Amino acid sequence: MNRLTVLICTHNRADLLDRVLESLNLALRPPNWSIDILVAANACTDRTHKLLERISGRPASARSLPVAWFAEPVPGKSHALNSAIRRLGSGLVALIDDDHRVDASFLTAICTAAEAYPEATMFCGRILPDWNGSEPQWVHDTGPYSVYPLPVPCQDQGDEPRTITLEGRLPGGGNLIVRRDVFARVGGFSTELGPRGHDLGGGEDVDFIIRALQSGERMQYIPNIVQYHYVDLKRFRLFYLLRKSYQRSYSATLANADIESKIPRYIWRKLLTYLVSAMFSLSWKRTRFYLMRLSATLGELQAFQTFWKRTRRSVDAC
Repeated sequence: MNRLTVLICTHNRADLLDRVLESLNLALRPPNWSIDILVAANACTDRTHKLLERISGRPASARSLPVAWFAEPVPGKSHALNSAIRRLGSGLVALIDDDHRVDASFLTAICTAAEAYPEATMFCGRILPDWNGSEPQWVHDTGPYSVYPLPVPCQDQGDEPRTITLEGRLPGGGNLIVRRDVFARVGGFSTELGPRGHDLGGGEDVDFIIRALQSGERMQYIPNIVQYHYVDLKRFRLFYLLRKSYQRSYSATLANADIESKIPRYIWRKLLTYLVSAMFSLSWKRTRFYLMRLSATLGELQAFQTFWKRTRRSVDAC
């Protein structure tokens, strides 16, 4: 029988973890597939352990999928992921973030795709904001001064299946499905990247996908593999928007294998342009846009400096 393991890494989000587990139990189950859940509790200090002890202690049934869990004491999502990978059996593994919930057809869509595309070794799907009307209207604005990156992640590459390549838009790891043997060929997740706690770090997933595609793995986008991201109203504050712009730009730039060791001149030009534009903007929408771009450019600059320092240390060590 084919096997699918749903892997969830969590840190101090017991309520949201309970929510995603409930959505998995409510999801339709494909025939001829064995499905289980593995939770990596990463440096948790809230009631997560008690919740998992209770849930894992109840017998699997038509109502509840079997749940196993372990505590990973080293802070950092990548540490939790790598520790979980070593515990996986054969088959498929679906990575889910703890602040998501899954669509009712999530499990069946994964298993159908795995059977329909036997040549694909990785899959990805959609991540849609779980809007409920409480969010501010400006988050839905489009146009030249719309907010990017969105405070609530959105990953949508259209209504048709397609092959993911290095030349196109790469997905994140919040809705990533991998055949188990890929990890033996590609390795795990970079512990220098990725969030530690809820610090908005990232890049470990994109770095993994880049290495996998460069190694010859094949990735398929399946539009009906859908998850919904929890909408936290704290994410709409300006400080959060600036932090996210900085951190995501830093992580994405650092994950780029072709990064230069010398800071290019265009970085300084962007910094000056965005600073002046923010200072003399005539509307709050434009000011917010330029401040976010300024913050993202500072993250890019920091990534170049970090890479340069690592390069110097490597040279000095030789």
